[in-house]
Amino acid sequence: MAARNKPNERDEDLSKPSGKVDWEALARTSDFKGLVKAKILFVVPAFLFFVTYYFLLPILVGFAPEFMSTPVFGKVNLAYLFALSQFFMAWAIAGLYVRKAAQFDRQAEEVLKHHHLKKGGK
Repeated sequence: MAARNKPNERDEDLSKPSGKVDWEALARTSDFKGLVKAKILFVVPAFLFFVTYYFLLPILVGFAPEFMSTPVFGKVNLAYLFALSQFFMAWAIAGLYVRKAAQFDRQAEEVLKHHHLKKGGK
């Protein structure tokens, strides 16, 4: 536990005697913390946007029924179109996350590669 008191966390030996990764020590590194921060900076705003967009339909239908019942074509009104748009929005956010997750995966590989090179691996 003396490793926690070292001033430069990048200098810690992250491997246990068995040669396996010490995940607790790795979680204390600035590289890993940067990865977690990047994920939070994407996931939290995406989640808040989606929840807001999702609950906007019942709120608008409840508080502005005249507006939401405005016909667009035939018997299809704004409420129907908004409900349909939620499917597309969910797919769009999922697509964005898949692309961003690939970046997170590359960043995680770099963190682990840095750890492997640091402990003397090739």
